[in-house]
Formats: sequence, structure tokens, C-alpha cells
Amino acid sequence: MPLALLALAISAFGIGTTEFVMMGLLPDVADALGTSVPTAGYLVSAYALGVVLGAPLLTALGSRVPRRRMLVALMAVFTVGNLASALAPTFGLLIAGRLLAGLPHGAFFGVGAVVAAKLASEGRQARAVATMFLGLTIANIVGVPAATLLGQHLGWRATFLVVAGIGLVAMASLARLVPPLPAEPHGGLGGELRALGDRQVLLGLLTTVFGFAGIFAVYSYLASMMTEVTGFAAGTVPLVLALFGIGMTLGALAAGPLTDRALRPTLYGALGALAVVLTAFHFVASVKWAALVGVVLIGAVGFLTTTPLQMLVMTKAQQAPTLAAASNQSAFNLANAGGAWIGGLVLSAGWGWTSPTLAGAVLAAVGLAVALLAGRLDRGARGTPPQAGGGATRIVARGGEGEPAPADAVRPPLASGS
Repeated sequence: MPLALLALAISAFGIGTTEFVMMGLLPDVADALGTSVPTAGYLVSAYALGVVLGAPLLTALGSRVPRRRMLVALMAVFTVGNLASALAPTFGLLIAGRLLAGLPHGAFFGVGAVVAAKLASEGRQARAVATMFLGLTIANIVGVPAATLLGQHLGWRATFLVVAGIGLVAMASLARLVPPLPAEPHGGLGGELRALGDRQVLLGLLTTVFGFAGIFAVYSYLASMMTEVTGFAAGTVPLVLALFGIGMTLGALAAGPLTDRALRPTLYGALGALAVVLTAFHFVASVKWAALVGVVLIGAVGFLTTTPLQMLVMTKAQQAPTLAAASNQSAFNLANAGGAWIGGLVLSAGWGWTSPTLAGAVLAAVGLAVALLAGRLDRGARGTPPQAGGGATRIVARGGEGEPAPADAVRPPLASGS
């Protein structure tokens, strides 16, 4: 494994920690700044808004910047945003700090996914992308619980100071371990937007929105389900959420090799399994052992979708893979917000604490339908069955010295396929 992937995973760990830790710190922040918990919830929305806005904007602005320099710059913005959050004297400035910290999120994963695929050996691009995302999943097992405990004992500002420190470590790792890589050939913003407007890319983004919304329709209310339906004490909820993180990690580990072998079948299987697992969870949530198994399975099959979705849009937008990958991160965050909203609607309608699982199953099924439609149109357009594989130009560092490979190591994109 190239050491550059370790630097990308460290960065993803920091990003995942700051993204999800706010949910556990809302009561502390509300008390400290004299506001209500529902109002403090806007801090979660501010970060998500930063992701949605920053992904296409920063990617387009940095399209001509060499990839290593771009990654370091994005982590610098992330670090400043978390430092500003730690030092914010008012709620309004904390909102601004969270928005700033979220801006580089999508662009980083967009650039990072393309860099990871380029550094991988042929046929292992999806494994490389999944390795980067492992940092995000491990953050949910280790980073978020530890940062939450730190905030509860030393104050919420200490949490963001530590995350800013992780950002500094990530910047140093990226600068040291990622080899010099040029920016992708630039055909102008109009050309990149045309590539992003490709029918297959748009269907891929739509699959992300619906499929991943199914996960967050449930995850957003999982703590309440565990206490109100399953009967766990409130103090055990962090352990239950850690099980969800373990499931995410298992899904990420499986996603890489499966996606390298057969992209679209992996996506179909993951979305179908997600719909089935969410439906089953509705009926077994009152049984403690079954509920715990269900939590792990939801995290596993849910996160099994992320790598094929990322590789799909990168493959289909070959003239703008970074912009497509970054836009997919915006789609993930739209799914987060939309899934939570739909889950809240069915709860408000009085359909019971486990009703979001059925809503999530429907969303996953819609995502599967969109993915199947895209696959059928793709086969029809090319006239031949799609092939497995990634879709990024590959650049390999020479002999671990961190230097660009010779010209003959730069290979053309693999066959577009899935």
C-alpha cells in the first residue's frame, strides 16, 4: 500500500471526527452559548451546507493546482475552520467556523479519490479509494466517541482544538508522503460542467442521493430507537453507535476488492441488501441481540455502497473525474439531510419509532431502481455488457522516492465500465 494512502486516511479520520462529533456535543454547546439544543442543531446543518457549497466551488477553483498542493491547502482550510470553531466567542461565529470547516470536505474527498486511484496498481483503484474512506469509518469507532468524551470533560472547545491538531498532522503527512502529481488536463470550466452533465454521471449522483438517504433516515434516529424500542439505557447508546461504525468499516473493507472485480453488481447488491436489512430491522428492533446485529449490518451494507458510487461517477466523467467525485460528496450530504428530514416526517406522522427504517428501505429501493436504469441505459449505449474496473489515469511514484513516474507509467483511462 502506498504510504500516500495513509496520509489520505489520516485526513479522512480528522474530517469524519469533526463532521459527526457535533451531534454528541450539542447539549454542551447549547448550555455554554446560552441557546437551545434545537437551535444548536443548526451547527450540524452549517457543516453540511459548507460541504454542499464547497465541493464544486473549491474543486473548480483548484482545478489547475497540482494535486499534493491542493490537498494540503484544503486541509489548511479545514484546520483553520476547526480552530475558529474552538475560539468562537458567539454562536454566530461558531456557525461561521463550522461552515468554513465543511467547505473543503467534498473537494478533499474528490481530489483524494482521484489521487488514490492514480497511485494504485492496475485493477486495484477501488481498493485504494476504499482505503482512504477507512479513515472516515474508523473516526466513527474511535474519533467521535473519544472526542465526545473529551468535550464532556474538558469542554467542547477542547474537542475542536484537538481536531485542529489532527488537521496539522494530516497536512504534514500529505506534504511528506504524497508524491508530486500534476493537475488533470484542463478543458475549461464549460468542458468540466459538460462532463458533469453526462447522463450516467447524473444518474450516479441521483443514486447516491436516494440510496444513502436510506441510511440516514435511520441513523439520525437510531439512538431513540435503541432506548425507546429496544430498551437500552441511554448510557449504552455510544457503544451501539460504535457498533454502527464497526459495520461501516467492514463494509469499506469489502467494498474495495468487490468494486474492483465488478462495480455495478456490487452497487446493485449493496442497495438491495440495504433495503432488505432496513425492512427486517423494523420487525426485530425490540429484540436486543437482533437489534445489535442489525445495527452492524446496516452500517456494513450501507457503507458498501460508497466506493462503487464514487468510482462510478469518476469513471463516467473521465474529462472531469475530480469535479464529479467532489460533487458526489455533495450528493452524500444532500442524502444525509434529506434522509433525516424524511425520517422525521414519518415519526411526526405518528407511525412509530421504527417507521424510519421502512422509509429508509423505500429510499434504498428507489436508489436501486435508478442504478438499474443507469446500467441498462449504459449497456444500450455501448452495445456490449459493461466491464468491471476503475476509470482513472494512473500515476505511480517511482521506487518510493516520492518522484513522478516516467512517462511510460502514465496510463490512459481504463475501459469505461462497471
